[in-house]
Amino acid sequence: MLPGIRLFLLLLLLVASRITSSHSADTLTSTETLTTNQTLLSANKLFALCFFSGPDSTWYLAIRYNNITDQTVVWVANRDNPLKNSTAFLQIGQNGNLLLTDDPPNPVWSSNQTKPSINPLLQLLDTGNLVLREHNTTDPAKYLWQSFDYPTDTLLPGMKMGWNLDTGVEKHLTSWKSTGRDPSTGDSSFKIATRGIPEVFLRNNGTITYRSGPWNGERFSGVPEMQPDTDSITFNFSYDNHGVYYSFSIGNPSILSRLVVTSDGELRRLTWVPSGSTWTTFWYAPKDQCDDYGACGPYGVCDSNASPVCTCMRGFVPKNVQAWNLRDGSDGCVRKSDLDCGSDGFLHVEDVKLPETSNVFANRSMSLRECQALCRRNCSCMAYANIEVANGGRGCVMWTDPLFDIRKYPSGGQDLYVRLAASDLGGSQTHKTNHIGEIAGITISAAVIILGLVLIFWKKRKLKVKTTPGGSFQRSRDLMMNEGMLSTNRENSGERNMDDVELPTFDFNTITIATNNFSEEKKLGQGGFGIVYRGKLIDGQDIAVKRLSKNSGQGVDEFKNEVKLIVRLQHRNLVRLFGCCVEMEEKLLVYEYMENKSLDSILFDKDRKPILDWKRRFNIICGIARGLLYLHHDSRFRIIHRDLKASNILLDSEMNPKISDFGMARLFGSNQTEANTLRIVGTYGYMSPEYAMDGNFSVKSDVFSFGVLVLEIITGKRNRGFYYANDDMNLLGNAWRKWKDASALDLIDSSIGDSYSPSEVLRCIHVGLLCVQERAEDRPTMPSVMLMLSSESALMPQPRNPGFSMGKNPPDTDSSSSKQDEWSVNQVTVTLLDASLFIYKLPDVNQVPKPKQAAMRPLIHGRSARTVLQALHFTLFETRAII
Repeated sequence: MLPGIRLFLLLLLLVASRITSSHSADTLTSTETLTTNQTLLSANKLFALCFFSGPDSTWYLAIRYNNITDQTVVWVANRDNPLKNSTAFLQIGQNGNLLLTDDPPNPVWSSNQTKPSINPLLQLLDTGNLVLREHNTTDPAKYLWQSFDYPTDTLLPGMKMGWNLDTGVEKHLTSWKSTGRDPSTGDSSFKIATRGIPEVFLRNNGTITYRSGPWNGERFSGVPEMQPDTDSITFNFSYDNHGVYYSFSIGNPSILSRLVVTSDGELRRLTWVPSGSTWTTFWYAPKDQCDDYGACGPYGVCDSNASPVCTCMRGFVPKNVQAWNLRDGSDGCVRKSDLDCGSDGFLHVEDVKLPETSNVFANRSMSLRECQALCRRNCSCMAYANIEVANGGRGCVMWTDPLFDIRKYPSGGQDLYVRLAASDLGGSQTHKTNHIGEIAGITISAAVIILGLVLIFWKKRKLKVKTTPGGSFQRSRDLMMNEGMLSTNRENSGERNMDDVELPTFDFNTITIATNNFSEEKKLGQGGFGIVYRGKLIDGQDIAVKRLSKNSGQGVDEFKNEVKLIVRLQHRNLVRLFGCCVEMEEKLLVYEYMENKSLDSILFDKDRKPILDWKRRFNIICGIARGLLYLHHDSRFRIIHRDLKASNILLDSEMNPKISDFGMARLFGSNQTEANTLRIVGTYGYMSPEYAMDGNFSVKSDVFSFGVLVLEIITGKRNRGFYYANDDMNLLGNAWRKWKDASALDLIDSSIGDSYSPSEVLRCIHVGLLCVQERAEDRPTMPSVMLMLSSESALMPQPRNPGFSMGKNPPDTDSSSSKQDEWSVNQVTVTLLDASLFIYKLPDVNQVPKPKQAAMRPLIHGRSARTVLQALHFTLFETRAII
């Protein structure tokens, strides 16, 4: 036989053997292919990579169980792009990607990996993970691609679902279209939400049907049956500034378990039972009416062991009595009595799934008592709880929105403390303690000292009345009525009464017609105080109508405040107010209509944010700065906005920014620079440290909020507002770290592209970090900010640590602030020295200076300084009405 013919037959034999081989190995090289009649088996033979037939003679590449009778599919490569015939094959392409090809040659699916490869190898691991790696490495960190990063409907042991916060890549489960045959993307999904405290939501067609409750360190709050070591199962949940992930692991390799989202909208944990050769449901959700999302509405509690299942907490009654009596509790409950920030208490509710946490304040370093004290001071705080339950509990989570989706359990739930009016509390106590004697002693001692301070204060004021030329009793009375002493609605700014304001008014029927009876299709958005609708007046004028909720926190006082402020403000970067309406128990504000709605609706939307190129973002930053400059320095009165955030920045048709929502703003006199309040309002994540923790606000509070906005506009990411003792998990911490590492340009939103000036971006980042410095005195004023933004030659100091990012940092060495551990509480500064407690009276109720050393007798000895401080902190808030 001729050598050429022999060589041809040899090649033909090799090709034939390659085609007919079963390919039962666990690897596939770049010179091999996998056809529809071949399989790739993991080393332990538990999993197989193979093809299976779907509906209408279609084919799919999938991973399935192999050595059990029910060969369940756990992953599908081309779920939404099926193969049309059975002559398809899988191979590693020349660019190192996995390539699934139909016949005739037609690429159907690709791994789309972008890492460069030299000698790639495909391997099916014993975990069920299909990995593409270099031939000479098995390091998971160096995988070129892996199927675990692209889950379908099943979560296997060791497989993670969640978010990579560095890349924005998310992994979640999505059901099949129909069980058994059609693996295309179905209607149900199971995703981790990262806003607030991470928790997992089950959705059907985008509508939430079930919520797991937030992770409490041991389990999800709404899944008390999640006990570790049950069938050797361990549940894992982790989140830091790089990612948020949930997974589970199995200690016994002989046990097979998986979590799956079914096509009929259920979440099931299944375990294989060899004796019955079947999958047994270990746990599922939703399993009853109380698992249905929001079954009992706001402030309603669902208890599956009760009849009816919906009840209102103490101090609440059904909002819709007729529907409630018909066993429909979806409208929830409303308060019996209005809250009074000065006398409110807290109802201890046990063994519940915590309310939804999408919009909460969270602090992992605070104790529960510190959390209570902070919630008590913030009149918008509706409830608080521990974040974690292990070791007696730690961390603080506070709700300012209505409490939604609460469920009662016989045991295994969490403790929740709900704000109630004193008249509704009765004999209920906020906390139980085994140290009644200690607390009583501290309370009595604190009360005696406070009474002494009151007498001293009264005596000094009385002398002042007698000695001041012309008499100043009225000024002293006004000072006593300052909200730092007693809560009052009086404004001392010299503003005219509401009746004196020359403001066009609209009748209610006109607004009703303009908004088509406040129809749903006219709804522009919803904020903390009500809904905003689009409308059109008879003359064709487009308007935006803010309809204040009857149950919202913004009552007549805030309404009048907003009207009085905006009617006087005229600036191109402030929203225009056309008029108002006060009729039929309605409070309406009529604004100019802004075509592009609020900044957050574009900035944080991945599909819309590309329209904000760098030129527009820089213009928005400068426009907000001009608006603040006017409020702080150029208007008739100095105005502190107190709620500056992305959702309160409106954009006109040309993307020019306008500051809106002045319901919480405060007027200052021309010489006034700061004030203190017992009623803390605003949005965590934008609030300055001194305001959120102590109630101190000034122009520097707005500057802090502006700095957060600048960094959000540059990065396209929300400041999540978390405050960790040892972690900088929020946007400010990340920006600070990048700045110190000289990699600040890495912060810029990738959707901007390359059309930006690096020096301009760096200057804005620099300004942003200067504005969010922890100490108010270190932050620039708005005139300085405008100078730095508009001039490349302006001298700019180096920023210091930002607030709410690096934990409780020691003060800078060149700072004049004291290095002692200090808290300021209601005009009394408490200083810890050698585990003894001293109290000093401050000279001015409107200022909180650092105390000077004084030879005063310690109040209490022999106790933990922190314990005593926490107890006194609580007592001072309880007894502040004495002053």
